[in-house]
Amino acid sequence: MANEYDGVRYEEEYILNSRGMKLFTCSWLPIDCEPKALIFLCHGYAMECSISMKDTGIRLAKAGFGVYGMDYEGHGKSAGLQGFVSSFDAVVDDCSDHYSKISERKENKKKMRILMGESMGGAVALLLHRKKSDFWDGAVLIAPMCKIADDMRPSPIVISILTKLCNIIPTWKLIPTQDVVDSAFRDPQVRKEIRNNPYCYKGRPRLQTGYQLFTVSMDLEQRLEEVTLPFLIVHGGEDTVTDPSVSKLLYEKASSIDKSFKLYPGMWHSLSYGEFPENRNIVFSDIISWLNEKISMGNSRLERQQKHANDNLPKISS
Repeated sequence: MANEYDGVRYEEEYILNSRGMKLFTCSWLPIDCEPKALIFLCHGYAMECSISMKDTGIRLAKAGFGVYGMDYEGHGKSAGLQGFVSSFDAVVDDCSDHYSKISERKENKKKMRILMGESMGGAVALLLHRKKSDFWDGAVLIAPMCKIADDMRPSPIVISILTKLCNIIPTWKLIPTQDVVDSAFRDPQVRKEIRNNPYCYKGRPRLQTGYQLFTVSMDLEQRLEEVTLPFLIVHGGEDTVTDPSVSKLLYEKASSIDKSFKLYPGMWHSLSYGEFPENRNIVFSDIISWLNEKISMGNSRLERQQKHANDNLPKISS
């Protein structure tokens, strides 16, 4: 399916992952120009791409970028039990397989590849980078989930019980949580849209899902220094879902030479969708400026590949 509106072409397609599951994918592309870089979206827990990330896709496509998204297994329009993440590794593998294929198309080989992950999607982006550290050219991390805040960390006894229960009743909705819609999305109109969006999961987290999110956060927290790609972190100062101090820790500990961190006082968790329009304009202005700056600096990955190819050419003796 393809639609064109306001200078942007939107397309949808279903693909099969390596486990034979049908996954929903979509893209927003500028109509009047060749994309100057590729942006790969990694949505948050319980969210989806085609509706809640539509504004992101349109904004970036209008700015000249090719934007690609997909709904994870158990999310949005993809197959699987809604809200169920049986394996975070499988989610990362699905994104890696699909986004790598797009990147390696003939028309895309020389384009920069930028990951954009929000909340849990920030963890997905960081793990995609870890999986193929030389493949991606940068990342925009929006309130990324990369550490359990100290006051939210379960006790060892609770973790032990949770681990045992996951083996018995993994899909049960037993994890008590606050209403994330009310605490993450500042604009009341957006809250209403999410509650009316059948593709957004609004139940309690399932046991296995909670366990996967916990273990991934713990793993990322212990290996923040392994992050080496250029990145921009944007985070709301009043975020109560993911701790802004955790983003600051990632910024400080990452080994990346090129890294930036922007904190927005008064803003909440969902900066790309849940904030008031004037605040989203501010955030996206900063994101697009950062992206354009990366492009103006040239594609260092392509330069490295070209140098490697030249180094391996047979030497001609005189």
